[in-house]
Amino acid sequence: MVKRLFDMVVSAIALLVFLPLILVLIVLVRVKLGAPVFFTQTRPGKDGKPFQMVKFRSMTTAKDADGNLLPDDQRLPKFGKLLRSTSLDELPELWNVLKGDMSLVGPRPLLMQYLDRYTPEQRRRHYVRPGITGWAQVNGRNNVPWEERFKMDVWYVDNHNLLLDIKILWMTVLKVVKRSDVSQEGHATMTEFMG
Repeated sequence: MVKRLFDMVVSAIALLVFLPLILVLIVLVRVKLGAPVFFTQTRPGKDGKPFQMVKFRSMTTAKDADGNLLPDDQRLPKFGKLLRSTSLDELPELWNVLKGDMSLVGPRPLLMQYLDRYTPEQRRRHYVRPGITGWAQVNGRNNVPWEERFKMDVWYVDNHNLLLDIKILWMTVLKVVKRSDVSQEGHATMTEFMG
């Protein structure tokens, strides 16, 4: 209950504080990448329940001669890379937090098709709401192997409390400022979990 109240208050304040920046980003994304401005995708929430996660769009819809989307790295322009390296693409997720789909801190929501690949232990990461940031994100982010990330996610599930959340949020700010561990070497987006 305390965690949910903290999430609601902080996300509401953050949305108000960042509203001018969000409005500027809406215009910039529209001009540089076209419509739609937001990227939505179904992700598993608490207990694996699906929800629509919203982010700023960072890739183009460029296609090859046959009408197939080009590989991710060819559709990620400099502006999209900037959005990702500064984590500005994540700002709309504050709305998911306010709605109750997500938490400020928790295991990052992956893709729905990965649900049946988790071990019973890894599946425990869904005992809490997914987060904009998490213990794995401040301890290596995308440079940590999947198995280690899942262990950190489960550790968080077993040990989460308000003070830990505040610590993770502060560590996240430092990571974002330094732009560290944003993506794995040679990958435009997160690498696939083959679990």
